[in-house]
Amino acid sequence: MEIIDSHAHLESEEFDGDRAEMLERARTAGVSVVLAIGSGGSGPDRLDAALSVAKDYDWIYATIGIHPQHAADAQEPHYAQLDALAKDPRVIAWGEMGLDYHYEEPPPEVQHPVFRRQLQQARAAKLPIVIHCRDAWDDCLAILEKDWKPTGLGGIFHCFGGTLREAQRGLDMGFLISFAANVTYPKSQLIRDVARELPLDQILTETDSPFLSPQGRRGKRNEPANVVEVAQTLANVRNLGREEVAAATAANFRRFFRLGGLEIPARPR
Repeated sequence: MEIIDSHAHLESEEFDGDRAEMLERARTAGVSVVLAIGSGGSGPDRLDAALSVAKDYDWIYATIGIHPQHAADAQEPHYAQLDALAKDPRVIAWGEMGLDYHYEEPPPEVQHPVFRRQLQQARAAKLPIVIHCRDAWDDCLAILEKDWKPTGLGGIFHCFGGTLREAQRGLDMGFLISFAANVTYPKSQLIRDVARELPLDQILTETDSPFLSPQGRRGKRNEPANVVEVAQTLANVRNLGREEVAAATAANFRRFFRLGGLEIPARPR
């Protein structure tokens, strides 16, 4: 079985004690590719965090970006560093970035310009984007439809938790919809309903490691090997086999990023 983890924070300090062993467990579980996310818990002072892991593995790709929760920390040198990092062939997407209104800080008026600035940079770099959206769907989709849809570059809605209509608006902009292990939680029936209705050729699997462990492992550190449990839940709600879902979502990832084998491709500039 081949399966892909389309979103994991491999640089997390939670993996510092056993990173190599954790990645070997992923390979044993059938994970052929991991997209290491270069934002999240690291903050803008470690924009190369994902690359620091990906450089040692030909089956790990990287993203770069400033998470919306770190928008207040974004400074001009950070944007310049992102432009430089975008030239690395291991970097295949920009993000995760977006909007997060779950917490009061930073306020929307701080998040919006950082989001739009990165959209401009990703467009210039010709990179698709990885979107984090939490409790901010109306604003996030409006910005994307105005500022991003015309690029035709598309992207990924990571750890999707919106409605079917919101997912469809993403599909209309050329996005793939990625489901994390919160799809396994008993209270996540609405997410499972969306996962059942979307076209199989437009969804992805992810772990968001080390966060969001599957239901049977809640309270423990998540890791890429657990993406198999996401595929199993998606298979259950769609009345398909786990291997079929794993193969389809892996093919979706490879097709979207134009990846053939596992080698890092040269990307024209």
